Amino acid sequence: MLISEEIYDYVLFIDEAGDDGLHRVLPIDENGASEWLTIGGLLIRAENERKLVDWVKEVRYEINARQGPALHFRNLSPTKKRAACDTLAKMPVRDFCVCSNKKNMRGHRNERAATRGGKQWFYNYCVRLLMERVTDFCLLDAIKRHGEPRFLRVVFSERGGHSYGQTTAYWEVLKNQSSAGTTFLAKREIKHQVLSFRLVDYVPHTQNAGLQLADVIASAFFQAANTLSAKWDTAPAKALEPRMAAERGLIADYGLVLQPSPPSAATLTDNQEIIFRHYGYAI
Repeated sequence: MLISEEIYDYVLFIDEAGDDGLHRVLPIDENGASEWLTIGGLLIRAENERKLVDWVKEVRYEINARQGPALHFRNLSPTKKRAACDTLAKMPVRDFCVCSNKKNMRGHRNERAATRGGKQWFYNYCVRLLMERVTDFCLLDAIKRHGEPRFLRVVFSERGGHSYGQTTAYWEVLKNQSSAGTTFLAKREIKHQVLSFRLVDYVPHTQNAGLQLADVIASAFFQAANTLSAKWDTAPAKALEPRMAAERGLIADYGLVLQPSPPSAATLTDNQEIIFRHYGYAI
């Protein structure tokens, strides 16, 4: 049975930490772009969408951060960051995060991907990795609960310089490839049965409670991986473990994705490996 495109059962909020610049990359280049790009996804059931404002209020109350119009993870003290993640870990959500170490991508240009993903092909590729896993989770859950696919609404945190129309156009290319059996790098595929391009929105972070919680995920893992920062700390990201999505009991490569693949290609330091080993990666 076809489902009306206005009806959806799941909502995914997507935010990021770091940047997707590849021309110059830390620590190889002084004043380069961030070594890491992390894409965080907060997945909820649509029935809980109206509770998001109260959830953010609960986080802010628990950490005594009630000043200002929005929750910003990076502005919190170390203790409050951990407490924010502890509070989020008690909520009925599923967390996803893609962490891409960009050292091996420095100066790289993928002409094939750029043709499909426009100028922001690297960002689109990282979002693709997230969407492959989120849509898989939603499809399996919908079949289990309802015996049929149910739609997913996707809300991006609007950032300057990104064309989210390019991102959805890239998904359309992937959908056509999937139908034709010509998907490139087809270890996984986006489950297009749960996607409707009419259910994709782009909203400023400060105006959406779900995006503020997605920022907690993206920023916690960025902080856990970014050992170049004096604020490096794995505790907040570890605290999210109860709500990290898992596939057959494994969080690694599902709820948490490390790029490049294989992980050895990232040449991580011992400290950078800590968070990924914690979540099941054998590096």
